[in-house]
Amino acid sequence: MPTQLPLQLDIPEQYRFAHYHSGANREAVITLQRWAEGEGERYLYLWGEPGSGKTHLLQACCHTAHRHGRRVGYLPLSRFHRQDPALLEGLERVDLLCIDDVHVIAGDPDWELALFHCFNRLSDQGRRLLAAGRWPPARLPIRLTDLRTRLAWGLTLQLKPLDDADKLAALRLRARHLGLELSPQVARFLLTRHPRDLPSLWRLLEQLDRATLAAKRKLTIPFLKQFLEQRP
Repeated sequence: MPTQLPLQLDIPEQYRFAHYHSGANREAVITLQRWAEGEGERYLYLWGEPGSGKTHLLQACCHTAHRHGRRVGYLPLSRFHRQDPALLEGLERVDLLCIDDVHVIAGDPDWELALFHCFNRLSDQGRRLLAAGRWPPARLPIRLTDLRTRLAWGLTLQLKPLDDADKLAALRLRARHLGLELSPQVARFLLTRHPRDLPSLWRLLEQLDRATLAAKRKLTIPFLKQFLEQRP
């Protein structure tokens, strides 16, 4: 697994580029792949609405960079923003750093300043940084102007929402990697009878995968209806 700072975090195997259906985001995904391989601009900023796949792509970058022999760091600020921002110290030792959920530290002066200094140390060492947030740098409610400027130094990429056809394709791709046979009819039924955000759909697919294995049955619409009716 990649070397991760400041804590050892296991990145699930499914978070790879091959497991992400890019749809209208093909160019952004190609740019991220090249960045993880050490090509293109050193600094990238990725933004998009919740459930668009930002976390998946940041962790896919970590997998790819690790395969190319680079030291990587992945820091989800949604998990660590209540801790001491001093945990950012030393991250310049990695070759490539992915910082997720930048928006959660907006308005916190200690975290904003710590992230600003972290960015400067990375820059001084010639490291590569990929940051991700819910909004583009200019719309982040960050009070430290210099930090907002740093985040916009490189290329800003937007993840566009998937349309229904792409969501169907993403569902079937996810199911295939789980080893779950998902027909187009069942996939469409899922989209019409269940919350349509992808994280919720991914969790449901994992539950269905376990349920079909336990019942030794294929995933059909009758099985799916029965499963949904029995859920608490």
